[in-house]
Amino acid sequence: MAPVHFHCEHPDYHFDHQDELRNWIIQTCKEENATIDRLDFIFCTDEDLLEINLNYLNHNYLTDVITFPYSEGDTIAGDIFISVDRVKENAQDLDLKWFDELCRVIIHGVLHLCGYTDKESHQQAEMRKKEDYYLSLRSF
Repeated sequence: MAPVHFHCEHPDYHFDHQDELRNWIIQTCKEENATIDRLDFIFCTDEDLLEINLNYLNHNYLTDVITFPYSEGDTIAGDIFISVDRVKENAQDLDLKWFDELCRVIIHGVLHLCGYTDKESHQQAEMRKKEDYYLSLRSF
């Protein structure tokens, strides 16, 4: 069984490119010297992610992604919750194709599991550089 799983809980979203995304995520982790135990991507609504944000992180604001790591050492595992609503709105605001923005958010969550953080401005710049690099390797 593949170690990367996609679950769609958003009522208006049909998920495409699962095999391509899975392979891209696996290659990203290999390049980061991380072995995947299991990654679950859950695509949901703003309301779902806000509830998670409130209940688990005590944050009362919308976000595009929340990552819950269950990793040990170089073996990564985790749940990555993504708000399809937020990704679509961000893509529109940034004048990007929504699937390109979705891929950025997906790889952002993966990079968190690989040990990157974005609390400080220099960390945000490093993460953005990594995101751009891995997005440049995407062929779909």
